[in-house]
Amino acid sequence: MPDRRVLVSWIGHADLSAMADDLPEPERSRLIGLAKIPGTKYGEKPGPLKTAVRASSFEAVHLLSNYDGGLHRPFSKWLGSQATIHQVQIDAPTDYPSIFRAADRVLHLLTERGELANRELCILLSPGTPAMAAVWVLLGKSRYPATFYQTHKGQLFPAEIPYDLVDDYVPQLLRDPDRHLQHLAAKSPGEVEGFHDIIGDCEAIRMAVGRAQRAALRDINVLILGESGTGKEMFARAIHDASYRKKKAFEAVNCAAIPRELLEAELFGFKKGSFTGAQADRLGAFRRADGGTLFLDELGECDLAMQVKLLRILQPPSGKGPCCREFFAVGSDEPVTCDVRIIAATNCDLMEAIADGKFREDLYYRLASVTIKLPPLRERKKDIPLLAESLLKRINEELRDQKEPGYQDKKISKSTIGFLQRHPWPGNIRQLYNALVQAAVFCDGELIQPADLAGALAEVPGQKHIDPLSVPLGNGFNLVKHLEEIQGQYLQRAMEEAGNVKTRAAELLGYDHYQTLDAQLKRLKVRSKVPRR
Repeated sequence: MPDRRVLVSWIGHADLSAMADDLPEPERSRLIGLAKIPGTKYGEKPGPLKTAVRASSFEAVHLLSNYDGGLHRPFSKWLGSQATIHQVQIDAPTDYPSIFRAADRVLHLLTERGELANRELCILLSPGTPAMAAVWVLLGKSRYPATFYQTHKGQLFPAEIPYDLVDDYVPQLLRDPDRHLQHLAAKSPGEVEGFHDIIGDCEAIRMAVGRAQRAALRDINVLILGESGTGKEMFARAIHDASYRKKKAFEAVNCAAIPRELLEAELFGFKKGSFTGAQADRLGAFRRADGGTLFLDELGECDLAMQVKLLRILQPPSGKGPCCREFFAVGSDEPVTCDVRIIAATNCDLMEAIADGKFREDLYYRLASVTIKLPPLRERKKDIPLLAESLLKRINEELRDQKEPGYQDKKISKSTIGFLQRHPWPGNIRQLYNALVQAAVFCDGELIQPADLAGALAEVPGQKHIDPLSVPLGNGFNLVKHLEEIQGQYLQRAMEEAGNVKTRAAELLGYDHYQTLDAQLKRLKVRSKVPRR
């Protein structure tokens, strides 16, 4: 019975040349014409593919071909194996993007069908061009773990590919976004598989999604940097959903929310009786995420002792895959092995923490195979209308589901959008969400106005002055309304500081008569929040 192994490879010129040498005329000339085999000298017999299927047994053979389909049936018969030949289209023998798409499509198809489940994927590197071999190495060392083979002089040999080729060299290529990822900035998040929940269309967020999508295809560690509230966990989940691990577990651990003395037990698990309160064995986050992804949020808050433990675990054992993790549960002397991809995130300045001796430099470089910097909301003014509409839709659904008595779905006025774009948002998207929740709950009408949000933002720590000249022009901007909003805010502030006494408020504003103030208050419908004395 054949071994539970699946062979995948390209059909190359050498294989067709060997086949041509076995054919009589005129079949030989017909094959040479269809295959466009250069020259008159045929390849070394019996060819790489026939060497492989003769030297070893495979449960299934899948071959990629961009040759004329009329060659496939006679080639499979000549090969002497029940091979499945996949017709693919590549633009040129050295066109890496089309080669990658073709190879990835076939391997993804086999994975989805379950044909690689509990089977060893074997990739023969010898047929095809050097570009095809390079793509096989990238795919077989990352997304579709495989064993590599090559042939020479009629013999089949394992091809040893160092793990650091992908674990170290490929991440260096990925760190150059301008050269390698610029084309991905042309896609909005909604057009990228796995990133549909990411809202935004500015160049900074497109570039972040492009880097994240590229990193998702490989079993390498990812470090997500960004201020609190920028959506780091959402990006981590998107990377998981865009990877081949998407059907496995996604575990998230907030390292800052767990007491230091309990974090080790949460990550690695513990044995019954290993410490006070350990009444039964418990699996840690690494075990729960076996085969999937572990997200370590606020990693910068870990103390140095925990950093040493993580550094040791993030170093794969010799000869094992890049995501192989070996560790000991608390209170156990039995080693545990699992397969976990690590995504970490922090809002700390790790370079500053390294300089201050608070974060290990070697751990940083172990984690930061690929870094993704998420922009703060104040640098995404273009995205604020999209974000606000999306968040408010969610808030309406949540409040409706909670059956809040008398609740009416809310909308955002154009003037409110302008107000949102002027705010600095020190708390980023999380602060925007909370402000919209409060505005939706306390808004009397259907339309959320700037005053409704001003109340929700009035007591935010670290509130910054909003530059009225920073409001983006176009997209419904109206100078008269903008100036009226500014005037209204000053009127409201004067009334509050004057204790609702109009004569005193008029003096603060430089009006000669309080009647002038009273007329402006009525025209702009400004209501003071200070109770009348």
